[in-house]
Amino acid sequence: MLFNSVEFLFVFLPITVIGYFLIRPRAPRLSLLWLVAASLVFYAWFEWRYALLLIGSVAFNFFVGRWLARVAAQAEGDWGQARRAKPVLVLAVGVNLAVLGYFKYAVFVLENMNALLGTEWTLARVVLPLAISFFTFQQITYLVDAYRGLTREYDPLSFFVFVTFFPQLIAGPIVHHREMMPQFRQVAAPQAWVENLAVGLSIFVLGLFKKVVLADGIAVHASPMFNAAAAGASPTLLEAWPGVLAYSLQLYFDFSGYSDMAVGLARIFGIRLPANFFSPYKARNIIDFWRRWHMTLSRFLRDYVYVPLGGNRRGRRRRYVNLVATMLIGGVWHGAGWTFVLWGALHGLYLLVNHLLAELNARFRQGRPLLPALVAVPVTFLFVVLAWVPFRAADIGTAGRIYAGMLGLNGVVLPSGYAGYLGGWQARLQALGVEFSGDPGTYGGATQLAWVLALMAIAWFTPNTLQWFRRYRPVLRDRDLMRGTVESAPCWRPTMPHAAAVAVLALLAVASLTKATEFLYFQF
Repeated sequence: MLFNSVEFLFVFLPITVIGYFLIRPRAPRLSLLWLVAASLVFYAWFEWRYALLLIGSVAFNFFVGRWLARVAAQAEGDWGQARRAKPVLVLAVGVNLAVLGYFKYAVFVLENMNALLGTEWTLARVVLPLAISFFTFQQITYLVDAYRGLTREYDPLSFFVFVTFFPQLIAGPIVHHREMMPQFRQVAAPQAWVENLAVGLSIFVLGLFKKVVLADGIAVHASPMFNAAAAGASPTLLEAWPGVLAYSLQLYFDFSGYSDMAVGLARIFGIRLPANFFSPYKARNIIDFWRRWHMTLSRFLRDYVYVPLGGNRRGRRRRYVNLVATMLIGGVWHGAGWTFVLWGALHGLYLLVNHLLAELNARFRQGRPLLPALVAVPVTFLFVVLAWVPFRAADIGTAGRIYAGMLGLNGVVLPSGYAGYLGGWQARLQALGVEFSGDPGTYGGATQLAWVLALMAIAWFTPNTLQWFRRYRPVLRDRDLMRGTVESAPCWRPTMPHAAAVAVLALLAVASLTKATEFLYFQF
């Protein structure tokens, strides 16, 4: 079931919310069971058999985690007793990764082995269970913390709702047990229900608008170029750049929209999720970008991959190796393909260079910025856009053809209709190798450029959702995020003008629900 589907908006969500508010004041535990049941229905809507996989995964990790937590509590400095838990932890993490690996990576590994060894082994393709990467990482976090003695003994119902809570189940954020479990135990006062409902629905509507109007609207100007390149076409300069920029903005508003909808849905039930998206295209460098884009994935990779690898504790060279290795793992987490490996490698290289420059900057410029924000933001955006090419491309060859087009190596072709506006410049451009054609290919002309410029302006110059709703603290640990926000900046208030604006956005979004399209991060 998709957040932007008719059945979710007008059937599932109203029934779930009404049932929850009827049950919660009288029987808080039963209301959690209601949420688990609703979340399983939500998940089973895609493929009921994979709901059984989800239930089995949650049950397995709960009981292993509880045993690990008990051993950790009993050990209390007894290293002999603590050591006996380590093989169990390794086995449990291995089981989780094996299940993830089978569904997500087995075919990819087998295809590469066949290419390398000349064999013809086959494996039936399986449909990737939705959210398997997310709930696998979420539960690995729990297992590792249980082994470290950092968890309390949770009951099965609380653990089930922690993993399956439908607002964050499908595409994150990757939540942590310590930040979610206490919230599920709290019972909000009735006077808070109205505020939670108003704030939550408003944020949800804003996210829905971003998805179905903005992201899906610009998608028609991104997909044709990538599809043509995948079919073997060589995009020209004016096909490649607008197409790549359009995809960069499609992905931005798609993920931003989903993140808003997840935060809004959770807030309806009185739950605050961690922030996962905070204007990443306003980042001044790549380090800053990863503090704003998929923030909970960055947190997981830092705490459970980078730090265990040694982090920055084993010397400068090892630090950079760990950094690149972590980003490669982040790339592979997104998908089984060499394009994702390349994307992760690019970001690993970006971060390596960024850290080197930061060291030089601290040594020779006393920490003064190398570039003013007016330059640093577009430069960072450019490098992020370049990395999105393999992220979206069907294969490495497709990415190569698109990069060639972006460099102008596939030629520069303008629509012949432009010739009449150029006067004497037409001959000069033709002398430089520019061609004029009645078939502009996938170049979308003024409409495509208008979409790109409009969405870039929104991404760069408007406050984000968390800033708009900052007075109501929609996410956890938001004070650090808001430090750069001017207190007098516009913000949402429960007034009629704001309610009317939200209603207009809701009507525009519902009117655009001609076809429910998946969120781009659903595939991960």
